[in-house]
Amino acid sequence: MAPDTPPPPDPPGSPTPATGTDWRTDRIGSALRGENPTVLRRLTAGFAVIGDVQFLPGYSVLLVDNPRVERLSDLPQSRRLAFLSDMDRLGEAVERVSRARDAAFRRVNLEILGNTDSFLHAHVWPRFDWEPAELVKGPVWLHPRTKWADAAYALGPRHDPLREAVGAELDRLGSTH
Repeated sequence: MAPDTPPPPDPPGSPTPATGTDWRTDRIGSALRGENPTVLRRLTAGFAVIGDVQFLPGYSVLLVDNPRVERLSDLPQSRRLAFLSDMDRLGEAVERVSRARDAAFRRVNLEILGNTDSFLHAHVWPRFDWEPAELVKGPVWLHPRTKWADAAYALGPRHDPLREAVGAELDRLGSTH
């Protein structure tokens, strides 16, 4: 998901068995319990998750593994460096998969924002030359709000091959880092 944006209509997921609540209301807790369906892999200091919206295919988020951590500076230096290393690993995985899947791949943008959700998280946005010219060189947040809520871009089963590819690349990178 884009934690700083509203979820798309009817996004994937259902109430979690342990709590009976929607995993989206507690993304980190549900990941810790193994109930967050967007989790790609558990990393050193957090969880790599695929975004709830995929208008830029491969969009992913790194969630810190402690919901009480609001900012990078809340972590001791060793955990801070581990989180940044995880962000680098997820960014490289998304880059490799995006480059292999789409010749129009341009770059990956990494962002730590926290303007809506207070827990520490990092956005990993692949960027493509097919994006509208007025948007491709600007921040993702300039894309029309309608894209964020369009069911055509909502995460679903059609994204399973993309999820598997990013997860496999995370595994490969984990053995080399």
